[in-house]
Amino acid sequence: MDEQPKVEWREWGPDAFATAERTGSPILLSLVTPWSPECAAMDASTYAEPRIAAHVNDGFVPIRVDADRRPRIRDRYAMGGFPSTVFLTPSGRVLTGATYLGVDGFREILDRVRESWDARGESGGSVPRQLRETNLPGGSLSPRIEEQMVEQLLAAYDEEFGGWGTDVKFPLPRTIEFALVRARGQATRTLEAVRTHLLDTYDGGFYRYATERDWSEPRRAKLLDDNAALARAFAHGYRYTGEEPYRETAERTIEYLTTTLWTDDAPGGSGAFAASQAGEARYYRLDATDRSDADPPPVDETVFADRNALAVDALCTYCAYTDDDRSRRFAERALETVVELVDEDGAVAHFAGDASPRGLLVDQARVLAGLTTAWQVLGEPGPARAVADWTIEHLAEDGAFRDGPSGEAGLLDEPLYPFDYAVAFADAAHELAALADEPHYRDVARETLAAYANAADRMGVEAAEYATAVARVLEPRTISVGPQAGSDLHRAALRLADHEAVVVPGVGGERATVIDGETTVGTVATPSELESVLTEV
Repeated sequence: MDEQPKVEWREWGPDAFATAERTGSPILLSLVTPWSPECAAMDASTYAEPRIAAHVNDGFVPIRVDADRRPRIRDRYAMGGFPSTVFLTPSGRVLTGATYLGVDGFREILDRVRESWDARGESGGSVPRQLRETNLPGGSLSPRIEEQMVEQLLAAYDEEFGGWGTDVKFPLPRTIEFALVRARGQATRTLEAVRTHLLDTYDGGFYRYATERDWSEPRRAKLLDDNAALARAFAHGYRYTGEEPYRETAERTIEYLTTTLWTDDAPGGSGAFAASQAGEARYYRLDATDRSDADPPPVDETVFADRNALAVDALCTYCAYTDDDRSRRFAERALETVVELVDEDGAVAHFAGDASPRGLLVDQARVLAGLTTAWQVLGEPGPARAVADWTIEHLAEDGAFRDGPSGEAGLLDEPLYPFDYAVAFADAAHELAALADEPHYRDVARETLAAYANAADRMGVEAAEYATAVARVLEPRTISVGPQAGSDLHRAALRLADHEAVVVPGVGGERATVIDGETTVGTVATPSELESVLTEV
């Protein structure tokens, strides 16, 4: 029997685009992730259909991209979910796109694209909106930005089911953290909803989000970055309320990270966290007895720098509030691996492997944040300055930050200024300014945040991290601790400080100083004295 044709996927790169140019063929870009069941389903059905495979191979240049490994391609071309099925001109402009397509829908779109390409050619393509809108709003930072976000929380909060919005429910851990200080009832109600509906009580770990307003019908993939962020949010919830269920949930999530998502296959041999576990709904609907006899969904063991840095951040935060030795040990091991992915100049490899891109803003920002948190908790600065300096030198442009070095095929040479990664970098730079006693990093943070200030009144609750960062740079609070990390005074500072303050260990001497802005509000020698000063503040 003749072998059935299969789609002849190519790698993203100049060669594939040159082939499209030479043959006058449009490109089929398939953006997939290892954790999406729809990606596997489309491969098993649509792309496995022999006539479709033959049509794709004959009339298109098919390119397959792992969206987790190539975030710059994802951020330019994703269609709102995975798989993303995108048709491009040989220059990389978008002809049309969709997410999952069954056999009939795929045949229909193939015919439409072919007709449009034959009729209009390159002129039928367009540049995605995020690449056209390169003028940042600018403005000045003011306390009003924080106030506007509080107003957004009040307007968007779901009084009946918790969380924000009345459609799909995402857990929004950074929004929860903002609300813990400013709208605690909303934050704790949302933590309860997330814990009740998105936590896998049998295998551990959080599902990605719920498709219904009442938090039902969850999408069941478990990603390292989602779980790390939620472990941190629950740890903060415990810090502010003292409620044991929040601590237990953070601990259970960390147990999932350090077992199911832990891999010893990492540079340097220290071990690290794997990227994700696939969301096979059929498995997760089994009861406990049947699950024990079934094979769990596969784990993608790729070691990503940005996701591991988020996990280091979460484990250090939990350790700061609980003195948990297990969290400390795994944080230290993962941190060693993250540092292995930073070159001597401060550029970060996106993942462990020879094919990894380097110097992406997502990695520079999140790794810097992980390093500054580890500095506060563990007392080790690592390459924090080098990471920050490389980012500022190579990616900063007039207060904004590009998503990575220019170059490569398609539209990767077009500038993209991602808001969320820039905010994450600014927030970490603010912490670095205090830790390293180098104020110019705070100047960078202010300039970066100000680049978006005039859009603050249009930001939804998803942008609460921006309001947090603005509040921190406008009213910085620092606790400088004389003794080294691990001393009683240092551990008390970590437990007692507002989570938006910066704790600087090992500055010398035997006392701790609380500084609001430029004003010293108290110098103390014991944990009880520190608690009194912070309570008064």
